[in-house]
Amino acid sequence: MKEEFRARMLRIHFGENDRWQGKPLHEAIVVKCKELGIEEVIVFRGIEGYGSSTRIRHSSHWKFSKDAPIQVSVIDVEERIKALIPFLDQVVEEGLVATSIVDVVRYQRTPA
Repeated sequence: MKEEFRARMLRIHFGENDRWQGKPLHEAIVVKCKELGIEEVIVFRGIEGYGSSTRIRHSSHWKFSKDAPIQVSVIDVEERIKALIPFLDQVVEEGLVATSIVDVVRYQRTPA
């Protein structure tokens, strides 16, 4: 089955070492998205990048220097995305949040 609709995409950028209540920040965001019933959430781990702090973050095979850039991509209808913003205000200490309107094509298997 194919469904087409307009939605909002939210991208949250921060570092791998960022935490919320002792857990990796990306895990806390994914759990909150699930609680809010958000349709699509994907976590990307980057190779290298920097943000507003201009501190270069990079992945490394050396455990002690690991602080890769992280991007959490969230896609859903605007109302559910708006419901996530107050949580992000609490948990993101340093990072960037970008939103955009997107045209979505969703493919789903039809039940047999």
